[in-house]
Amino acid sequence: MAKEAADQALPFPSYNRSVMSDDACNEHAVERDAGAEPQAPVRDLEIKDAQIIFNSVWNELEKAYGEDNLVFPKEIFWLNGAPGSGKGTHTRTAMQYRDFTESPIVVSELLKSPQARKLIDAGMLVGDKEVTDLVFRALLEPRYQSGAVVDGFPRTKVQVECLKMLYNKLNGLRARHVDTMLSRRFVKPHFHILVLFIDEEESVKRQLLRGRKAMAHNREVELSGVGEIIEVRKTDLEEEAARNRYRTFKEKTYEALQTLRDVFFYHYINAHGSIQDVRERIINELKYQSSLELEEGTFDRISSIPLASSIVVHARQELVKRLDGYEQQEPEVFSRVVTLTREKFIPIVVRHAISGHAIVNSEDEVFDNPLASAMLIDIFSERGFHATVDIQREEIPDSVDPKTFKIQTRSKRVVRVHINFPGSEIRRG
Repeated sequence: MAKEAADQALPFPSYNRSVMSDDACNEHAVERDAGAEPQAPVRDLEIKDAQIIFNSVWNELEKAYGEDNLVFPKEIFWLNGAPGSGKGTHTRTAMQYRDFTESPIVVSELLKSPQARKLIDAGMLVGDKEVTDLVFRALLEPRYQSGAVVDGFPRTKVQVECLKMLYNKLNGLRARHVDTMLSRRFVKPHFHILVLFIDEEESVKRQLLRGRKAMAHNREVELSGVGEIIEVRKTDLEEEAARNRYRTFKEKTYEALQTLRDVFFYHYINAHGSIQDVRERIINELKYQSSLELEEGTFDRISSIPLASSIVVHARQELVKRLDGYEQQEPEVFSRVVTLTREKFIPIVVRHAISGHAIVNSEDEVFDNPLASAMLIDIFSERGFHATVDIQREEIPDSVDPKTFKIQTRSKRVVRVHINFPGSEIRRG
């Protein structure tokens, strides 16, 4: 029980105390040594832009290690759970299932490291950037190369976004080195989100039980002089504090983790019941999800196809480049397409404003230039429409041979444009 209580400790150090205070609003708050000159960090100054934070952390890692040495574990279990859900116990379940021999990376322990202590002693806030940096550096230790369990990350929306960016970055490194001598170092990353969940009443009951057992243990240590004092959360002693901690997890961490469902293997585990029951649920869930994972060779084969998300990120930038290119390199054709769009297409679109869909046919000669169709699509895209172009050729009667009475035909090109946009609704009354 002493070990479990230690595993469940708050992710910030407390000194010369047997009972820890709890900052319900910030899981990564810190306390200074007793007697030190107080310096209150200004929370509003902390950067909360995930892209800025990730880029800053990654750039620092590249400087410290070199890009060719940024070798992260092949498989990482990112473990989170409601207060009292048994994270400390079931960290070992995940490790045993994957035969990981190294100890888990526990964020609360990282925040007691010399690197974090320097920040604390300087009166600085240990926020998302610092926590992300500590976790990433721990994962780069060679002993975790085959796999690792991370206990307590991510916990905030910013950390969740940083985790997504790490995954994309590692896949990018894999794609870049797949046909090089470094391909064996940069393997396909496997991220598993493991969330242990219990309801509020069960969480409060377990927190308070843990507190009573820890306090009894501490009294025995004080009387006997044998053993070590366990740091105890205030939330493990007071019911209202325990409830606040659970609600903070539910509103902050749990909601942030939900956004990872569509990105990674997301293991939602019902942590009610005995330790053995929960262990079996975890193992069964991991077995099932493992059957859904692509083999590395298959992944490498299709990885040259870009992800939809990466295309969307740069779509606006590429659209601007194309439109500016039309104006600079093909101004005459571009002008004609813009005029045609404004004078023929838009009036028809206006008449179909309620439905949000219009079909326009055109035989304009500007479409003799194959670039005109691309220009038309990009013009509509820039103005908030979605257009598709279908070029059809039809044979139409042109003349009759007076001797054979055979009908001569000519080919007519028809450009059919489907235009979609947000429609409107007519409301009565």
